[in-house]
Amino acid sequence: MNPQFNGQPDFSNQVAEQAVHWLIEMQGGPLNPRQQQAWQQWHDAHSEHQRAWEHIQRVNLRLRGLSSPLAHAALNAPQSGSRRQALKLLLILGAGSAAAWGLREHNPLPPLLADYRSAVGQRRTLQLSDGSQLQLNTRSAVDVHFDREQRLIRLLEGEIMLSSSKDPRPLLVQTAQGLVRSAGARLNLRQFQDRTQVAVFSGTASVLPENYPATPPAVPAGQQLYFSSNSWQAPRALDAGSGAWSEGMLVAAHMRLADFLDELGRYRRGQLNCDARVADLLISGSYPLEDSERILDLLEISLPVKVRRFTRYWVTVEARV
Repeated sequence: MNPQFNGQPDFSNQVAEQAVHWLIEMQGGPLNPRQQQAWQQWHDAHSEHQRAWEHIQRVNLRLRGLSSPLAHAALNAPQSGSRRQALKLLLILGAGSAAAWGLREHNPLPPLLADYRSAVGQRRTLQLSDGSQLQLNTRSAVDVHFDREQRLIRLLEGEIMLSSSKDPRPLLVQTAQGLVRSAGARLNLRQFQDRTQVAVFSGTASVLPENYPATPPAVPAGQQLYFSSNSWQAPRALDAGSGAWSEGMLVAAHMRLADFLDELGRYRRGQLNCDARVADLLISGSYPLEDSERILDLLEISLPVKVRRFTRYWVTVEARV
């Protein structure tokens, strides 16, 4: 099934972005042998990649027959970032859909149309109208709606750090799984595909899963929990690196290398892979997020691994021979 404008695409935003990257690379000229090998590995790694690639080729062929601003940006934008974003929109929405140009009304991709969003690797700090401070981690998106009765923040994608101001109106954060109510709290919320993580640094917060009517649990300072739409875990102590991203750091405490690279990959474009032979190596330390290439170089010093770069956007950490 091909992605449809009014339904859920059968490939993720991340895979769409990877497909767009490879299309732009190929439009820039013939791939060299290493790039060709990296593209083939990406293409063959999963059927989701193959579906995205087949679809973006069809979209690309149809672009020149469209007169819309989005099609023009995809073909002619002088900056690769603008062209990449336009191509990604067209890839998921479908280039032939007339409704694709009424994005705000149909809103099939909320993160791309959010009130506030951050790019891959970007961290933003916002001062809200009530005096609260909102920080967006990499690839995050929120909608903000304040009225006389309440203050509501919708976390559409990614991760935020929220420092609540004093205000008589309740402050709520809505995620895909339910609501989090802040009582003067400084808290971190991260949206996963099937669950939300809440970490509280000061004050208290309460959680109300979408489909669970029981009394919501309170999460005190120094505690965190995960919840889904119909359940939650018991609160437990904060992880060692919880919220460190807001200070520009990635903190690991005896973390599996595979998990560490998954976290680091959130701050980079492209694919960051981990060879199964080194996946269970343990890593500890604090790493500045401003330079992910430097972090990869440090891995070769501290662990028996080799970082193989096919392109900047396709990197594999493997066992050192």
